[in-house]
Amino acid sequence: MINTNLKFCRRELALTQAQMADKLGIKRSLVGAYEEGRAEPRLATLVNMARLFGITLDQLVTTDFSKKKNTKIIGSLPAPESDDQPEPPTPAGGKLRVLAFTVDQDQNENIELVPQKAAAGYLNGYADREYLEVLPKFRLPMLSQTGTYRAFEIAGDSMLPIASGTVIVGRYVEDWSTIKDGTPCIVVSSRDGIVFKRVFNKLRSGAMFVLHSDNPNFSPYDVKVDDVLEIWEAKSYISSTFPIAELSLERVASLVLDLQQQVALLRKA
Repeated sequence: MINTNLKFCRRELALTQAQMADKLGIKRSLVGAYEEGRAEPRLATLVNMARLFGITLDQLVTTDFSKKKNTKIIGSLPAPESDDQPEPPTPAGGKLRVLAFTVDQDQNENIELVPQKAAAGYLNGYADREYLEVLPKFRLPMLSQTGTYRAFEIAGDSMLPIASGTVIVGRYVEDWSTIKDGTPCIVVSSRDGIVFKRVFNKLRSGAMFVLHSDNPNFSPYDVKVDDVLEIWEAKSYISSTFPIAELSLERVASLVLDLQQQVALLRKA
């Protein structure tokens, strides 16, 4: 199991055996021996592998990613810009990310709903298809057929007029470096859980994101890229609360004048 996962994840990272050995701090010959099943890695090496791939030690040892259906392993940051020979692509935070999803009977990807009561459990089960299977599922035909979507019920009033209890439908962001400043996203992090914010991209300058609320009563804050598990760009929302438009004095005066004119016309009729 370990040998197939090592080979599969190394290829997903577009690394040679020598490059993988350098990242793990071991000899290249050991990587070859591990991939061929001729040797077993020590515990410290297994831990370093799991960290590099962005998966748990249990997943590395027990899950055969090369055969697991409805699972994608995705990197995010492109190769650095340079006139020299570029290095292989490095995912955000130096990790591969595991994206699990479910499909319907026609093999179309579902939209899994993560309600508020399941938010804490999602932090542990987001990469586990068996966990996703128990979540409510639906489809929205108006969404683009490209990409993977998930829905999250948000809590709090930091993004007013989007009210607490609104369901945000987001599209999975594979390449975090492409996020444009001010993009509304669901950000899943090990530190803050599931939050709905506007994301400002500081990957190049500080290896972090700055999260802003639409409600001015909430201050922006930083989240380190290593703490981020997933980012979903908001594409739609579902709410039972209709936003109420604010009426200015000028608007109220205009409405009163319109009513007066309509009453005058009725009197003449």
